Amino acid sequence: MCGIAGIISSEGFSQNRDREMLDSLRHRGPEEEGIHTSAAGHATLLHKRLCIIDLSQEAAQPFQYLHYHIIHNGELFNYLELRETLKKQGFQFRTGSDTEVIVAAYAAYGSDCLQHFNGMFAFAIWDEERQELFAARDRMGEKPLFYSCSGGKLIFASEMKALWAAGVPREVNPAMVYNFLTIDYTSNPGDPSETFFQHIYRLPAACLLVYSPREDKLRIEKYWQVYNGDTIDITDHQAIERMGELLSSAVSLRMRSDVPVGTSLSGGLDSSSVVAFCEAMPGRQYSHKSFTAGFPGFEKDESAHARKVAEHFHLDSQFSTIDASEVEALMEEMMYFQEEPVLSASPLVQYRLYQTAKRKGVTVLLDGQGADEQLGGYSKYFKWYWQQLYRQGKLGKTGELQKARALGNEEGFGWSNKLVALFPDFTASLQQTRKAKKAARSSYLSETFRGEQRRNSYYTLPADLSLDGQLHFNSFTYGLEELLRMADRNSMAHAAEVRLPFLDHRLVEFVFSLPANMKIRDGWSKWLLRKTVEDKLPQEITWRKDKIGFEPPQKQWMEHPGVEAAITRGKKLLVDNGILDLSILKKRVHPHHAHAADNLDWKCWSLSYLFKPS
Repeated sequence: MCGIAGIISSEGFSQNRDREMLDSLRHRGPEEEGIHTSAAGHATLLHKRLCIIDLSQEAAQPFQYLHYHIIHNGELFNYLELRETLKKQGFQFRTGSDTEVIVAAYAAYGSDCLQHFNGMFAFAIWDEERQELFAARDRMGEKPLFYSCSGGKLIFASEMKALWAAGVPREVNPAMVYNFLTIDYTSNPGDPSETFFQHIYRLPAACLLVYSPREDKLRIEKYWQVYNGDTIDITDHQAIERMGELLSSAVSLRMRSDVPVGTSLSGGLDSSSVVAFCEAMPGRQYSHKSFTAGFPGFEKDESAHARKVAEHFHLDSQFSTIDASEVEALMEEMMYFQEEPVLSASPLVQYRLYQTAKRKGVTVLLDGQGADEQLGGYSKYFKWYWQQLYRQGKLGKTGELQKARALGNEEGFGWSNKLVALFPDFTASLQQTRKAKKAARSSYLSETFRGEQRRNSYYTLPADLSLDGQLHFNSFTYGLEELLRMADRNSMAHAAEVRLPFLDHRLVEFVFSLPANMKIRDGWSKWLLRKTVEDKLPQEITWRKDKIGFEPPQKQWMEHPGVEAAITRGKKLLVDNGILDLSILKKRVHPHHAHAADNLDWKCWSLSYLFKPS
């Protein structure tokens, strides 16, 4: 895990920026650093290193292999197997690092090397012979890569702060601000490259980038995608067995490390499942430590569930918490690393959790993120499944609605849901129009800002209004990307690494090849995962009815005088910048829960950091 950055230019550039760019990424790789400038002076590659695999100096970056120089952030989990394949083709290796395997694979296969990779990564390779840069981001977008390209120069980095250090203007993108405040969007579903800052772009997940400074030509291509709609013919037993094999393999690969490995443990099904598979295959670096966020006295505290799992596997369980008096300072810290706004206080909990893990000597954490978006883990997914069954004339026959309600599911299914099921295209268009009009009527926005941006609404629905269509949309278009961004920045803020077995591309491809009733069945969400781990976990964990969703006591925190004052200052900053109407300052801060529909005050506080001097 590291921080990478680079400047590619046909005319050369000031090397005074190198130091500033490296310093801005120090937190991502505090152990070592390196700089490589190409012979002709057209490329400078910068690297801050966090040693995870092969801790030797031989594996330091930028790393040279033949006429290639590489900088790499992330992990190639199948590097041992791929290295053996490449050895048989005549390639030689001088280190035990995964970075050397990446660049050797590029030498062997060109851009097709990406089809051989199982990992989370963002890397850039400078080809000295062709005078060309090749860069890529992993399939699911776990590791970030930002860039700015203009005036015959490409600047790229793991975080935007390195681009600002290189001289890229820090100009807020008003369209993203408008959609964040009005419809809670943290990215643009129609353009995954867009960020909250103008002239700075995100390389989308599963994309490669090629740049030639001599021609000033930038090319971006998608190299992998999962198609929605084609399901395989498979029995329940076969699906359960295959799910177990894939999850076991995904966890095993992500246990590879030369530094201590632990687990995040919420007490929910996903993180508990990861713990179960970790315990079945402990590696030499497995610490048997789990890390849980706890909030004693809070009605949605999950500590008791996490303790049950920890006791079941005899883990050294570590708990972190946050007091309301800490929230203001913690928010200031976290937003520096996040760079873009967050919708609630939940990321603060994650930030503290990773901080605790690092302080306890654990650098690598396995986590359960991604399962909800693939397997229908949120309550909102039930209506999409019911609509699908209703459209097929099967809802009454299956009894799914009654079974879900018997388990305490309070999701409604009225005439509007039936209308969506029968006329999906019409209702989608109607919903988009309604959302755009509602956003345009937002009275808390200044009249000028609202008038300028009202035509820039990003709201969109899945092309396929079915359960699998919604899951596909949240996994690949909008939803998961935000969670991955928060996890990367919150972990790397403390020089820690998060690995996500549920995002192994083999497992993802398999899950999206399954019919919908493998995901929701008999009123249960994530049915297939529950069946896969029911013999590995306590039954009260496997068949939990309640889904908390990583929720902290945000409402209580917002009642703290220091937090209330900070939110008010944030809103004033947005007024001063022409975003909010002056009248909003006459209204008191409205404390609300993390997942409440009316979350304007927290959003305003988070958004205000975009306008603070860097």
